[in-house]
Amino acid sequence: MTITKEELCQALPVSLRKSVNQVLIDQLHQTISDPTALAAYTENVISYTSVLREGKFKLISYLNAVRYVSFKLMGLSNQDAYIKTFPQKYQNWVVQGVQAKDIASYISAYNKGKLVNLIFEQTLIPVHVLNAPLYQQALNVQADLMMNARSEKVRSEAANSILAQLKPPEKKKLEIDISMKEDTSIADLRASTLELVAQQRAMIEAGVPAQQIAHTPLVMEAEVVDEQDS
Repeated sequence: MTITKEELCQALPVSLRKSVNQVLIDQLHQTISDPTALAAYTENVISYTSVLREGKFKLISYLNAVRYVSFKLMGLSNQDAYIKTFPQKYQNWVVQGVQAKDIASYISAYNKGKLVNLIFEQTLIPVHVLNAPLYQQALNVQADLMMNARSEKVRSEAANSILAQLKPPEKKKLEIDISMKEDTSIADLRASTLELVAQQRAMIEAGVPAQQIAHTPLVMEAEVVDEQDS
């Protein structure tokens, strides 16, 4: 499996896309000679790009870390994975006479680095997925106890356990709490309306024509202007 420039750009954050060129793509494909390992590596390059949103990392650092993790996932030790990822750097250490214990400490530090471990986190299988067969076996045991246990208590507990484990997920209810609090303007409007009704009723009883009553304005207290202020 190979990866194109367009595929890598599409998977990367926008800020890193300008770093992608054909030379980088060619180097990526040339770093691993084994076709199977190369296929796993290129797939991982696309799969783990979400870690680049969790920190400021260089694209080349990301590609190296994915290569290192890919070798680790194949069962290689830290040192063997590091040597395959950085063959030239390791060779330089050997030529320079760097002691083995120092090389081991450098590799250990790289293995504990933030970027490497963010990628490692992406490779972890959730426990419930990893142990799905055991979960089913446990249910089978409970089902057998429910059907065949001599003790009624054991059968009842097994049945309750199965009911609890296989209970369908509850639908989330959309609860909308609508409340309207009256403020003074609403109270004033209600009072004015009641006052108008009472006034119109008095006018009707006094024999005022209906047309005149219909044109009686509703005057809010806030709109009354004291003539002394004019």
